[in-house]
Amino acid sequence: MSRMLMTGVILAGAIYALICALLYVYQERLIFHPDVLPPEFTYDFPIPFDELTWQVDGATINALHFRAAHAKGVILYLHGNAGSLRGWGALAQTFVPRGYDLLVPDYRGYGKSTSRITGEAMLHQDALVAYSYLQRHYREDQIVVYGRSLGTGIAAKLAAALAPRLLLLETPYVSLQSLATRQFPFVPPALLKYRLRTDLWIGAVRCPIYLIHGTRDELIPYESSVQLLSLIKAPRELISIDGGHHNDLAAFPQYQAALDRILW
Repeated sequence: MSRMLMTGVILAGAIYALICALLYVYQERLIFHPDVLPPEFTYDFPIPFDELTWQVDGATINALHFRAAHAKGVILYLHGNAGSLRGWGALAQTFVPRGYDLLVPDYRGYGKSTSRITGEAMLHQDALVAYSYLQRHYREDQIVVYGRSLGTGIAAKLAAALAPRLLLLETPYVSLQSLATRQFPFVPPALLKYRLRTDLWIGAVRCPIYLIHGTRDELIPYESSVQLLSLIKAPRELISIDGGHHNDLAAFPQYQAALDRILW
């Protein structure tokens, strides 16, 4: 091998190693896109709610608990990877009129929640704290766990360990690891700190599971839900939103009709 070729190989290897190192160090910036709010920020929504805070290891979790007039249950909503309760709180207008209370927590570093996410275990720990809060105020057969996008893997593991009435997953992934491999096929999977293996957990869920996915989802392929469906042992249904993308499912009549049917 000539000296020039050897130099090229070494340089290419050094560049590859640098790219991998940067992706490892900055992976939180690629995954999480929080809307950070000042502590004095005041939420304003037309539906009555309580603002809650919980102390967890090294952080304070901020959440909103919306109330229905005659609630038949409560939905724990684990939201996507961007925004904050300033935007996600608008979901109350989707669920509360259907007769459900709604609890929406912000992840660490999102909204008024403090600290930042540095490992997958934090996501699961904080979701469990929110669920434990609901267990003190509702029977477990009144609790519905709803995960959207990033929140679907968190919701699946939570439901596998506990016994909610229903599990709803909107735009779920097989694993965050599979999405990362799809986007960065040249990066070794071992570098990813956030595996979020929905495929390993969903088979242990005992309650009915509903998967909701747009057939034209540009971020998480529709085939992810098809693959997950085959792994589910509990009663299950895949609700396909024909022509739906990643962020517009609520605009489709099929989505609204599905919620009416499921949240009876």
